Amino acid sequence: MIFHSTKDYNVTASIREAVLHGYAPDGGQYLPENIPTLPKAFMMNLGDMTLQEVSYAIANYALQGDIDAQVLHDVVFETLNFPIPLIDMGDNRHILELFHGPTMSFKDIGTRFMARLLAHYHATKKSGREINVITVTSGHSGGAIANGFYGIEGTHVYILYPQGQLTSLQIAQFSTLGGNVTAIEVNGTLSDCKNIVMEAFNDPELSKKMLLTSAKSVNIARLLPQTFYYFWAYGQLAKQGHDMSQMVVSVPCGNLGNLTAAVVARKMGLPIKRIIVADNKNDIFTQYLRTGKFVPRESEPSLAIAMDCGNPRNFPRLEKLLGDHAAMCKIMEGFAYSDENIVSTIARTWQQEHYLLNPHSATAYQALTDGLRPGEIGVALATSHPAKALSTVEGAIGETIEVPATLMRFFNGIGHITAINSGYKSFKKFLLTQG
Repeated sequence: MIFHSTKDYNVTASIREAVLHGYAPDGGQYLPENIPTLPKAFMMNLGDMTLQEVSYAIANYALQGDIDAQVLHDVVFETLNFPIPLIDMGDNRHILELFHGPTMSFKDIGTRFMARLLAHYHATKKSGREINVITVTSGHSGGAIANGFYGIEGTHVYILYPQGQLTSLQIAQFSTLGGNVTAIEVNGTLSDCKNIVMEAFNDPELSKKMLLTSAKSVNIARLLPQTFYYFWAYGQLAKQGHDMSQMVVSVPCGNLGNLTAAVVARKMGLPIKRIIVADNKNDIFTQYLRTGKFVPRESEPSLAIAMDCGNPRNFPRLEKLLGDHAAMCKIMEGFAYSDENIVSTIARTWQQEHYLLNPHSATAYQALTDGLRPGEIGVALATSHPAKALSTVEGAIGETIEVPATLMRFFNGIGHITAINSGYKSFKKFLLTQG
């Protein structure tokens, strides 16, 4: 399969090249030349398949044999060795819990898939060099990327984060591993960290000396696995006898990776009737749906920190997949929530339904509640365990909650952190001393 850049259709790559480099050389993101439609027989049998079987079949169809079937089978089955429960909340509302992986974040799925695929490329000497994953985290992605790549031969991960803006648990999830994971504390803002990473990807001198890639959703290996759970949810609901022509999904949005994956799943034949877009106060995409104007701006800190994005990177992909504003509005509706709304939703859902939401999941669940129409079957994505936003959640419900052992184990390690000054020169100098 050929992949094209969103900036220039003539800039192409194979799946291997797209995964190894993340961004296209012109700075665009890769999309496949064509998205295959799944057979109707497959859709009819989804409810009888396991999560791993569903995911492997989708990956195999999507990649059209570009990856050896046994290799892909092993990658998928090793990636998804944890459950994804679908919780019935009544009134045709459901919550899909995506946070049962090693760091209790939905990002465990994509990063584990990508890490194992890169391990295959390195083992077969198709990469030629050590693969260096450079990324920025505002809290949630860092732990998932670190744990997904930890111990993966032929890779090294550099995780940048802004000083004083993450919780001790968030930092512990990627700073206590050591080995092929390096935690870098930047004396600056989240925007400073993002600028450093973008300069690294655009630095030809550095690219000659190091093979760099991104583990964010701009990497096609991160995006593809995010389609799996939409099909899984469909199969589980179909098995219960619902009218699946009425399926609606509510997606918490930041860089729009999950939203893009929902659109890809729909193009593959999943009959998603509508997509509800859930934003926090950084409502760039919701405002786009309402006005037709895409206006990036500096992000504002919120309680749903992983959604704090002022210029969603996957927007160009959505434009290529769907076309103009009118086409997007035919299948999407946007809702945006303040911090006060988020706290209120967490408290009310706990009091009335005794279900505990993370701030990010709360936006999706509230948007589903506000946007679901009569006769529709709704699924809200719960992307992170509530204990990962402990102070916010406990403050909202006025109770102490138990932190799972899966998360507590990170506090037993010793943090290894490299501190650097803000600015690209400091980071480049540090990188060139590695290896």
